Amino acid sequence: MKNLFLTMSMAIIPMISLTAKAELIVLASPQSEDTYYAKMVDDIFDFHINYAKQIIKNGDKVLILTDKYLYPDYVKAIGQNHVVIAPMQDIWMRDFSSANPDQPTLFRYTAAGQGGTKKAQAISDDVQSDFKLYSQKAGLKFIQTQLLNDGGNWVEDGFGNVVISTKFLSDNRLSEKVAREKLIALTNAKHIAFIDADEQGGLEHADGVVSFIDQNTLVMNTYPEDPDYTKKLKADLIRGIPNIKIHEIITPYDGSQIYDKKFGSACGLYTNMLVTPEHIYFPQFGIKEDSVALQQIRAITKRKVIPVQSNHVCHMGGGVRCMSWQLRGENAELLLNYVNKKH
Repeated sequence: MKNLFLTMSMAIIPMISLTAKAELIVLASPQSEDTYYAKMVDDIFDFHINYAKQIIKNGDKVLILTDKYLYPDYVKAIGQNHVVIAPMQDIWMRDFSSANPDQPTLFRYTAAGQGGTKKAQAISDDVQSDFKLYSQKAGLKFIQTQLLNDGGNWVEDGFGNVVISTKFLSDNRLSEKVAREKLIALTNAKHIAFIDADEQGGLEHADGVVSFIDQNTLVMNTYPEDPDYTKKLKADLIRGIPNIKIHEIITPYDGSQIYDKKFGSACGLYTNMLVTPEHIYFPQFGIKEDSVALQQIRAITKRKVIPVQSNHVCHMGGGVRCMSWQLRGENAELLLNYVNKKH
């Protein structure tokens, strides 16, 4: 991807603010000159607009960070109060932004997030540097650490329970015991379960395997073809998080079309949902299993479940959760205030 510097100028937008329980969800468009995403710009745009409209309709807040060339298209589709000229170098905001929205923590974005090549760590650092600059300008507050981890590999319930893949151990050359101690001290987590990713190599993000839907309660993919993995996954979850409740969800994984083999596919992975205090933004893939998954998730949560079509972007390796940076509380207000005061 082309290395472009962050443009800090923003277009004039009306004042927007958060209600007490509203979530601020931030998305990032590709940059108009980015050749890597050139073939997908329209599909990403359509996904963003549909997703943003669902966010707005259901009482949460959304900002889309984009460049000056794509800005008019986004404004025309959802209005200028939801669009900001502040281009990021990548679209997967989850991974290079702050994790853990109740106690925001900024890990060092890993080389795997940019393909894992020899120069990937330098590229990842550069991508994250733009995010840091923007956050600093807005006065956002989060814990910073040099521990390597992508936001997609941090799945929490908001009550101190965390699931993270063992890639964190290998990336940081830590034993599970030491890693757990460091993360608990850093984030005030209470219990951490380390799990093996269902596919080794590449991103190995926990949010492609599990998702919390309530305190001590999560859903995991179904792996009928791999009972040994299923058994170990459940055992690792139970070992790491006492009294955890585990529900399986239908998983019609489809890897037949993959945009970039370094990142795989998220098609059929309903666990890549975005969970907020009141809502679940739930991926749909235009397949018959969608209705089954909706029925399953609605049966085990009191949150409102909101379907979000993801079939046009899932083959890129992510979707609803992967594209979303979640902010709440002070940081959400700081960012909205910064955007409003700039105009």
